[in-house]
Amino acid sequence: MKIGKQTLEFDKKPKILNTSSVVGPKEAEGPLSIYFDKKFNDALYEETTFEKAESKMIMTAVDTLLGKIPTDNSTIDYIFAGDLLNQCIATGYAVRELEMPFFGLYGACSTFVESLILASSFINANYGKKIIATASSHFCSSERQFRLPLEQGTQRTPSQQWTVTACGAALVTKNDNSFKCPVVTYATVGKIVDMGIKDIANMGAAMAPAAFDTIITHLEDTKRRPDYYDLIITGDLGTLGSKILIDLLAGHGIDISTNHSDCGKLIFDIEAQDMHAGGSGCGCCASVFSGYIYELLKTKKINKVLLIATGALMSPTSLGQGESIPSIAHAIAIENEV
Repeated sequence: MKIGKQTLEFDKKPKILNTSSVVGPKEAEGPLSIYFDKKFNDALYEETTFEKAESKMIMTAVDTLLGKIPTDNSTIDYIFAGDLLNQCIATGYAVRELEMPFFGLYGACSTFVESLILASSFINANYGKKIIATASSHFCSSERQFRLPLEQGTQRTPSQQWTVTACGAALVTKNDNSFKCPVVTYATVGKIVDMGIKDIANMGAAMAPAAFDTIITHLEDTKRRPDYYDLIITGDLGTLGSKILIDLLAGHGIDISTNHSDCGKLIFDIEAQDMHAGGSGCGCCASVFSGYIYELLKTKKINKVLLIATGALMSPTSLGQGESIPSIAHAIAIENEV
């Protein structure tokens, strides 16, 4: 049911039964490498284009997830999925091979949490028993769509983030109380926030106000304090955006400095790998949650997580027309059952 202004409460507490993650070469060299299921050492992933490589990455993540259950494609009621490319082509061509009922999503870098919210809503409403939520991104396919040709070798600014080459997938199921695993308790659906920023090389600053707005709303709607959560983790703010978020919340008397982190800061060794402001992209949040954070929950090193994925809803066309960058953030609370 809906509570407060923008929050859903899941009374049936859908389970996140398992997850899988697939990453590219740079991500495999980062500090979270041991938490990812599959790693490939070639940006083309033995394909002929970067777009085909991204589709293969999605299929690999889904196949790996189904192998963990174990089950097959025919038992899946729906797949909620998306990527950063025009018409979500990487996802569309992947799901063509998977033969599952498909909801294609575009929330930019917020897509993974959007898919988790919708999958959890369907399960909670008894519209399905097994639903996959997934999202992906690929540095090479995204970079040439949104910025400049890779061959140009353009110098990156200090505020710029690196689009993560990765895919994460989660299986959301009915909570039949047969055994305990992480469950979804609340989700706060974000509103578009636009502070007038037009710099495509400063996405953290563009998206941080949206994360601020959603976190404030979530805490108000649920009557929770920020220290209720062991971890409040954003998906794509990177080093600069994370600092802005902490400062914005501190200005409203909310301190998350001790339990906040960001997937874009965690997935790379920012200094050693020269990642400037860190990682971004749909696959950043998806892979870090599906690899690292889910493992922390499963082993009970943490028990309560608020995952907030932020997305910048611009396009090359809108930027060329002088538009600013509208941003959104969706939040989902994932907790171990007591």
